[in-house]
Amino acid sequence: MLQFSGLTLPLSSTEEDAFARALAAELGGRVREHRKFLTSMVIYHDEDGLEQRIDVATARLEYYESPAALPTVELSSIKMDLFRRDFTINALAIRLDCTPYGQLVDFFGGQRDIKEGVLRVLHTLSFVEDPTRSLRAVRFEQRYGFHIGPSAEKLIKNLLSLHMLDKLSGKRIFNEYTHICDEDDPAACFERLDGLGLLRALGPSLTLTPSKRQILQQVRSMLNWYRLLYFDESVENWLIYFLALGHRLNYAEVSANFAALGLPEGRKQEILQQRESMRHVQPRLARWQKAFEAGTGRISELYLLLEKFSLEFLLYIMAGVEDSGLQKNLSRYITQWRREKPDIDGRDLRDMGIAPGPLFGRILRAVLVGKLDGETPDADSQRRLALDMARQEGVFPK
Repeated sequence: MLQFSGLTLPLSSTEEDAFARALAAELGGRVREHRKFLTSMVIYHDEDGLEQRIDVATARLEYYESPAALPTVELSSIKMDLFRRDFTINALAIRLDCTPYGQLVDFFGGQRDIKEGVLRVLHTLSFVEDPTRSLRAVRFEQRYGFHIGPSAEKLIKNLLSLHMLDKLSGKRIFNEYTHICDEDDPAACFERLDGLGLLRALGPSLTLTPSKRQILQQVRSMLNWYRLLYFDESVENWLIYFLALGHRLNYAEVSANFAALGLPEGRKQEILQQRESMRHVQPRLARWQKAFEAGTGRISELYLLLEKFSLEFLLYIMAGVEDSGLQKNLSRYITQWRREKPDIDGRDLRDMGIAPGPLFGRILRAVLVGKLDGETPDADSQRRLALDMARQEGVFPK
């Protein structure tokens, strides 16, 4: 079966392999096989040089040896293949080998459900077999403006009563969580997850409060603002929304949420340490803004306060600021000041006769501070500062 943008074509196991290789050859791509799941992936680059992927699979039947486990896969018919889908709207196929061409195959009423805007599962054990479908249901509901059908909502409540989300691995939860954060309106998804009790099931301190609801909306606005800047530096949406879900929580609660959402363990200390640093910096930002407005605050001081933070933390800090003057300066820091570089570098220092060593770093740091504050705005003034510092250190350039 070929899968591409939701379209399906029945193929036998042997045909699937041959088709994938023929398609890859035609597109100038390569094949990545997943024999355990009877699938292949054709990876190629389109006319714009962008990587594209097409899944090629046999018609399969999946069964679960235990709730929430990964499925065991066997060959089957197209009808049984479609029956294993998460929702009826995803259980549609188009025939490419018939006359007239493109006959719709709809065994389970998916076309009707699309017209009515309803999400239905195909059988009563769907959420038990794969509890991540409950999270996906909310994501699709919010994305398409659909509604989860009454029977499916009852099945979600049953899922919660059986504590089935507890059986999911952190990796699978994190995968769904990142997809939610990449939606157009994650805040609406989290609101719905909270209303259904799914957030509480993942972690009690994930439940929404008025302050969390507010910061979630502000984070969304901040991300939309940043995207309009078209900078090359991308944002990890999941991280900034994780900060919003931990708004005003203590270290222990945020650490528990880290585990509940299956976030990458290797980044745990880095993220939590930045969060603790952020909590101490936030009140200092307000004091800096007052000094700046009074004419005594320096841009370099703001730079030194914020340079340790990743872009996600900076956007989160900016989202939570109410002072319009401080928010304006934070936006300038994100878009301009943090990107400033000295106009001279190590090669210039060597050409000036300054020997490489720790002094290099101190000079370039001082030059950058001076540039931010308008004291060394160009290369000439920066060279003069470098010579002065070298002489003060007892270094006498040639």
